[in-house]
Amino acid sequence: MNITPQAYKKMADNAAPRSNTAVNTTYAFVIGGGICVIGQLILSAFQNIGFSPENAGTWTSVILVCTSALLTGLGWYERIAKHAGAGTLVPITGFANSVSSSAVEAQSEGLVLGVGTKIFSIAGPVILYGCTAAFLYGLVYYIVSLF
Repeated sequence: MNITPQAYKKMADNAAPRSNTAVNTTYAFVIGGGICVIGQLILSAFQNIGFSPENAGTWTSVILVCTSALLTGLGWYERIAKHAGAGTLVPITGFANSVSSSAVEAQSEGLVLGVGTKIFSIAGPVILYGCTAAFLYGLVYYIVSLF
């Protein structure tokens, strides 16, 4: 039985569940915005008790990353993401989730060959291409600023 790519796509589209884009977008916006509001509240709290903006930002990042990793380890982050979709991809918490989930999945294979080798399997490309893009943008900025 030969199926053309077009026929396969049509069959897959017919079998795929329909999504409610308006509801999904709203959930993503509310949950992602909520994560950002929580981060801002933490940052403001640190600044109000006398931390410098730099130190307040550092501690806010640490708290968000640790909370995201803890929620991932407990299996709660996945439940939130099931409803919030892309809203949980807020950069710092989404990155912590991707690293933590890889570590949790690979823990049965041991610390070195499991967690050690697979911890960045999802986040690794983000780091690689993020650093490469930052270098290229910086280089372009440097060259443009010479003129």
